[in-house]
Amino acid sequence: MLNNKSILITGGTGSFGKAFTKYVLEHYDPKKIIIYSRDEFKQFHMQNEFRQYADKLRFFIGDVRDRERMTRAFEGVDYVIHAAALKQVPACEYNPAEAIKTNINGAQNVIDAALDTGVKKVVALSTDKAVNPVNLYGGTKLVSDKLFIAANAYAGSKDVCFSIVRYGNVAGSRGSVIPFFHNIIKNGGTELPITDYRMTRFWISLRQGVELVIKALEEAKGGETFISKIPSFKITDLAQAMLPGCSMPEVGIREGEKLHEIMVTVEDSMTTYEYDKHYIVYPQMVWSAHRKATPTGKKVPEGFSYSSDNNKVWLTVEEIRELLKDVDLEK
Repeated sequence: MLNNKSILITGGTGSFGKAFTKYVLEHYDPKKIIIYSRDEFKQFHMQNEFRQYADKLRFFIGDVRDRERMTRAFEGVDYVIHAAALKQVPACEYNPAEAIKTNINGAQNVIDAALDTGVKKVVALSTDKAVNPVNLYGGTKLVSDKLFIAANAYAGSKDVCFSIVRYGNVAGSRGSVIPFFHNIIKNGGTELPITDYRMTRFWISLRQGVELVIKALEEAKGGETFISKIPSFKITDLAQAMLPGCSMPEVGIREGEKLHEIMVTVEDSMTTYEYDKHYIVYPQMVWSAHRKATPTGKKVPEGFSYSSDNNKVWLTVEEIRELLKDVDLEK
């Protein structure tokens, strides 16, 4: 499906962008992949990292806040993956106007540029924090999600669709708990602080995140939210997997932090269907016959929700320890 296609990734120098680029270049023969981001230093490093694919890669300096620049970058592009965002919860709390400019205004700019340039599909990356948000980052991503779903109403006769992929923190991503614990251990620490002993999280790898985006590109008709079926783990079990026998002082939950990650709410369940490896939340609106997605999965039961504390699949300490071997903690 991606052979001979032009693909653009906003925020393409991030962990997801690099993993997606690598996956596509190894499994498909795209016409080109455009890395659109505002950090020239990261682009320089990515160019060096992907030297063997230089003929397939293009690097555009630009910001999602700049609609004019984005419109120029989108010319001739078939598929857009929107990964650019301000993601750090404390930074968004302290700089709310900046988070709004990037996460909300930037999302609208992506939509407008796609509508104006003939892009075929847009997949936007969401987050568990957009579900019942308790911090500004989650609030901006909720608005972003709503914008991308509603964008299908403005496509008219144009052959374009917008969809969403939702997952939590990728294992080992910057600012998450695994590298935090790793740094403590690397510096000789003997205890790992736990914000709350009840805390749970989902485990998703970068590769699983990339594969879910590929599935959305292949299957989306417009307005769907794709969610992977993935295992849960307890933060206390993660600590024991990383430093067996360590003490775990409870230090209290941080501002804007949730006890559990939630992907599908009871309210969302009314339009949620279950598949072998994922769920899809279908839009409540139908814009036209050719944009209507017809569910082929199993309708989830009334009152269903999908969160890290009510999951059916849990990782043991030993399983977490094994999975950690594939997490790059020195990046």
